[in-house]
Amino acid sequence: MTDPRPQLILLPGLLNDAELWRDQVTGLADVARCQVPDLAPFATLPEMAKSVLAQAEPTFALAGFSMGGYVAQEIARIAPERIARLALLDTSIRVDTPGRAAQRKALNKAAAKGGTFLGIGQAIMKSYVDASRLDDADLTGRIVEMTQRLGREVFLRQNSLEREDGAAALRALRCPIVIICGENDAITPLAGHREMAAAIGCSHLVVIPHAGHMTPMEAPGPVNGALRHWLARKER
Repeated sequence: MTDPRPQLILLPGLLNDAELWRDQVTGLADVARCQVPDLAPFATLPEMAKSVLAQAEPTFALAGFSMGGYVAQEIARIAPERIARLALLDTSIRVDTPGRAAQRKALNKAAAKGGTFLGIGQAIMKSYVDASRLDDADLTGRIVEMTQRLGREVFLRQNSLEREDGAAALRALRCPIVIICGENDAITPLAGHREMAAAIGCSHLVVIPHAGHMTPMEAPGPVNGALRHWLARKER
């Protein structure tokens, strides 16, 4: 008997792996067959996108978080006909501003010096999760452990990725799209998601209250609810 659940490919962000999507893999198992690709070995967005496509079914649902959103945009350039529906979480569709590009170079220079690699350590956690969750040792511990496990070389590789503008590729899609953002996301702020929705003609923008950048881990219930609604939608 054919499994009616769609394949849902969940793309992690920078220094993230399947731990990012733990609560979606379990929480959406009744409505989707979830898969989290390993993006860590690859040095460019096209390499990442082609790796995902090589392992994917002919058509699939696709969700990209942060850096994974840029991978999703690359997949939309290469094989738009294979994307049955698209979710973009806490990400951007624009190239880095000169200031952000300079910040990335400075971070890479600091990370390349050696010593203990802290990943997303407690010192910068306030940029990644909502202020109300900074004392949540389970949440912050999972984030620290995940990013330290992936390590320095993966950080240097992923932080150096050349990000392209994805507006045209996403605007051309004719499938159901949802944009999800933490209300207090300091890495990819809500204002950018509103601009993104307008630029690609997406009328489904879900704002997760009391959440920062790491919405799949910070607010799995609301994120899963938004993804469930998206998976059931018929219209664009």
